[in-house]
Amino acid sequence: MSKAKQLSLLLPDEVDGALITSSHNRRYITGFPSSAGTVLITRQQSYFLTDFRYFEAAQRVITEIKCVEYKKRSDTLRELFKIHKISRLAVEDDDLSCAEFKRLGAELKGVELCGGILDGLLKNLRLVKSPEELKRIEQAQQLTDHGFEYILPRIKVGRTEREIALELEFEMRRQGADAVAFDFIVVSGANSALPHGAPSNKSIEQGDLVTMDFGGVVDGWCSDMTRTVAVGSCSDEQRRVYDTVLKAQAASLLVLRAGLPCIEGDAAARSVIDSAGYGGCFGHGTGHGVGIEIHEAPRMSPMSGDEVLREGSVVTVEPGIYLSGRFGVRIEDMVFITKDGCRDLTKSSKELIVL
Repeated sequence: MSKAKQLSLLLPDEVDGALITSSHNRRYITGFPSSAGTVLITRQQSYFLTDFRYFEAAQRVITEIKCVEYKKRSDTLRELFKIHKISRLAVEDDDLSCAEFKRLGAELKGVELCGGILDGLLKNLRLVKSPEELKRIEQAQQLTDHGFEYILPRIKVGRTEREIALELEFEMRRQGADAVAFDFIVVSGANSALPHGAPSNKSIEQGDLVTMDFGGVVDGWCSDMTRTVAVGSCSDEQRRVYDTVLKAQAASLLVLRAGLPCIEGDAAARSVIDSAGYGGCFGHGTGHGVGIEIHEAPRMSPMSGDEVLREGSVVTVEPGIYLSGRFGVRIEDMVFITKDGCRDLTKSSKELIVL
């Protein structure tokens, strides 16, 4: 059953259809990447509306819903609303600013736009990956694992963080990644204490820890992985922090399974770090979902509330310890949640590597 059909069956009686305008959800529903376009879901038929630039290409890719070329989107939508008797339409809250919502309302005058419905439906659909979606995520992760193996012998004293990041990205694209999943993080020495630090012109030095957070995209599906390595030597304290992070990740991986409250997946890792005396040095969540976007549901953090892991979800497990002004360590794998546990999709070694 197509994604559009699944979504149409989930629409509540209070609306007559749904309008999808965000690029990531358009791609999720249609499988077609574009910078412009609109998906209209009705109970009888669904449509991908686009202009001259994308129409022919869309027809080649999209087979399960009807492609319609428009000259003026509002005119075409009003024609379809009349055919399908649409007076109340669910729209995406998360991707519409107040100004965009007002403009859309003016464009579709006479149709009531309903928030608070569509985002939740799409989130629940996207939580569970189909076998084909999982295959694409695994392919993206295979490229990421290859990237790590490729870059290790090229991390040397004197090379800059930016040089390493650029060479890593080029190799992954050369091997077949359609794009990078996000701006790569390559940070060394004191910069490695910045969880989302950007690669700089800092040169790698003897005794530095180097943290690399990176991932690729295959057919729209993302991967995400982090490894920390040492260059030249590793102090006892660096090794102790590394071992603590590794134990924290292992503790979380051990408990993950379908039905587990996300807050418990986070707590399993966090308790190891707290017990080792680094409780104030782990300020982000233990993991997040990965799919058509690099950050999506579910979230594993102390603020996850009553959210639980679903069978078929893909999540990261990425505890870290960050000692401000000194160094940091993060280790991240991507796992597939099963009924009784999880399957690790990341194959790169997690033992401390001293280059």
